[in-house]
Parts: sequence; structure tokens; C-alpha cells
Amino acid sequence: MYLTDRRTTTTDAAGRNPAPGRRAAVPATVFALGTVSLVTDVSSEMVSAVLPLYLVAGLGLSPLGFGLLDGLYNGVSALVRLVGGRLADRRDGGHKTVAVLGYGLSALCKPLLLVVHGVPLIGAVLAADRTGKGLRTAPRDAMISLACEPADRARAFGVHRAMDTAGALLGPLLAFLVLRTAAEGYDAVFTVSGCVAALGVLILWLFVPAHPGEPTSPTDPALPRQPETRTPLRDLLRRPEVRRLTACAVLLGLTTVSDSFLYLTLQRRLAVTEAWFPLLPLGTATAFLLLAVPLGAVADRFGRRRLFLCGHLALLGAYGLLLAPLGSSPALAGAVLALHGTFYAATDGVLAAATADAVPREIRGSGLAVVQTGQAAARFVCSIAFGAAWTAWGDRTALGAAATGLLVSAAASAALLRPSPADVPSEPAR
Repeated sequence: MYLTDRRTTTTDAAGRNPAPGRRAAVPATVFALGTVSLVTDVSSEMVSAVLPLYLVAGLGLSPLGFGLLDGLYNGVSALVRLVGGRLADRRDGGHKTVAVLGYGLSALCKPLLLVVHGVPLIGAVLAADRTGKGLRTAPRDAMISLACEPADRARAFGVHRAMDTAGALLGPLLAFLVLRTAAEGYDAVFTVSGCVAALGVLILWLFVPAHPGEPTSPTDPALPRQPETRTPLRDLLRRPEVRRLTACAVLLGLTTVSDSFLYLTLQRRLAVTEAWFPLLPLGTATAFLLLAVPLGAVADRFGRRRLFLCGHLALLGAYGLLLAPLGSSPALAGAVLALHGTFYAATDGVLAAATADAVPREIRGSGLAVVQTGQAAARFVCSIAFGAAWTAWGDRTALGAAATGLLVSAAASAALLRPSPADVPSEPAR
């Protein structure tokens, strides 16, 4: 594995190299899945935008209690991503089937928030919602990777993530409008969210093909002779590239403070009111939307793993601004949210593209799930630890510890991704 990625060379139907500078159009499957994610993210982000304040201010939850729920919200998906990836790889057309199941389960959970009010019941509904997310993520990303040219994977993921982020941009805005106009603000948010989620499932069912195209490249990893689609997960982890990517995802995830805690920290720093709090994610989403596609193209050209590491330096910059004695101006909020969005644009789809490079297409869902599970499990631990640290020491000390850990993790990850002589492949015979 390399810190920088080798560019793959694609050929046309006659076996010729395409003209320099020509880029293939992003496949329709990617746009269809992007539309599903856009609609679904409108629904999810409506809930996510109001949930921290609903739990902390409305139900009086402590930072530690919120950390446990937030960890549950983000960590349960880690327990089922492997299941989703394995199920999707076991049968022909399984990627779409498992994705529909995951999106459908999450859509069913939104109306349930109307009838549950205690913390245990809310936690159970959030766990079911994240189970759906865990089931669908790896199959969806596998369909994206299989539908596009290997050399353009990061750009394709960037297009998908940009569309997904457009939903993340619209969701908090819609939640803000609903809270300001509806008498029963939170219940109205949950109702609208459920209707929008159902629309996303319908679009997936009707417009996403069960068998995306599978462009190949001579540099794509291949399974041994007589491949088994039921390759055990331990065999995936025997691949040095998968092991290193998983290790880096875990190390960096352990020091990635959840979005909710970052927004709560910013809200305390700037004394943002309850009515305006749902708008904070808009800053992150705007930067993500604007940068996802161009940074995906940069990753395809200059190295997916390198950009993944650089993205975490942007997150470190956001931590630094929150810790610095810079007052409470709106410019500070804009800079923090811009760096936060840059972090996501440089890491989310880029990590998926880098993983797809290292995993054979026959077990693509399982391979993506292994790396994503490690990252999600680490972020689950980080949410609980950060909530406990906030409760014991305060938000600034907790964030300072996270920033120190992130710096150390980034240095360790750079060392892990440094190529060794055994990793350098020989040039193919000419």
C-alpha cells in the first residue's frame, strides 16, 4: 500500500487508452444512489439537527448521558455493517436487496419518535435506526464502486457524497422552519422526517438497478483461483492493505469527536439560542457540498490515502480554533464549520474509494464493511469517552485531550501507510 495511490489506466472498447484529459461521465447508478441518499439525509438530518438540544435541554440529559446515547446512535451501526456487507455479497443482486432493507428499517423508526419520550425508549429507536444505516452503507458503497471506472472511484464517491450532503444541508434548514412554524415543534419535525424517509426508499426500489455495471482494470485486486464469495473476514484482514486502512480508520476514529458534541461545544462558545441551533450543521454541510467533488478528483490524481490523512488535519484545525482564545465572533463559527466540512469532504468518500482499491469486487461489500466497522466502533468509543471527559473536566479540557489524541493518531497513521519494500509491486511484463 502506498501513501499516494498509483493511477490506473483504463482502455476503451477497442483496447486503446482514452485521449489525455478525457473523463468518463459519472454512471447513472451513482446519481440514482445519490438521489436516494439526498432524500434520506434530509430526513435523518432533520432529526439529528434537533436531537442534541431535544435530549439535553428538553429532557435534561447530562453530557455523559448524551454521550452514551450519541455513541449508541453512531456505534450500533458498527455491529451490523459486517452483517450487511456479508449478506450483500452472498447472492446475486444482494447489494440492492440489503440496501432496501436498511433504508426501510430507518424510515420506519422516524414515526416511532412521536410516541417514545423516555431516554431508554428513545435509545432503542435510535439503535434500530442505526441498524438500518449499518445494513445499507456497505452495499450502497459497493454498488457505487462497481458502477464506475476504478481510476475515477474517488470522484464518483465525491459526486455521491455531494448529493448526500445536499440533503444534509436541506435537513437542518427544514427542521429550523418546522420548529419556527409548528405548534408542536419536535413532533412535527419527526412526522415530516418519516414521510421524507419513505420517499427515499421508494426511489431506491424503483430507480436503482440491482446489477450495476462492473468496469474492470488490470490493477484491480483479484481473488485467488476459484474465488469464494463467502471469504471469511479473517481472510480479508490478512490483506496488508485492508489491515492498514482498518488500523488507520480505528486510530483516527478514536479521536474524532461526534458532530453533535462539536455543535454543542460551539453553541456554548457562542451562546447560540435553541431556535438557531439546528442551523449549525448547515455550515458543515455547505463546505462538504462544495468540496466533495473537487477533493474526490484531487484524491484520484494525487492519492486517496494522502488526502484522507490531510482531511484529519482540517479537523485538528477546527479543534484548535475552538480551544484558542479568539472570542465569540460569527467568523469563528464560520471557520470551525468550514474546516469541519472540509474534513468530511476529504475523508468520507475518499476512504471508501481507497478501500475499494484494496478489495476484490466479489467481496467488495464485506471489505468495505470491515473498514467502516472499525471506524464506526472507534467513534462509538470516542463519543462515550468524550461525554465522560466533558462531565468530569469540562468541555475545553475534553476537547484538548481529543486534539492531542488526534495529532498522535495522525502521525501514527502516516507511519502505517508508509510503503515498505515488500509492498512495492513489480512492474507488469511488457
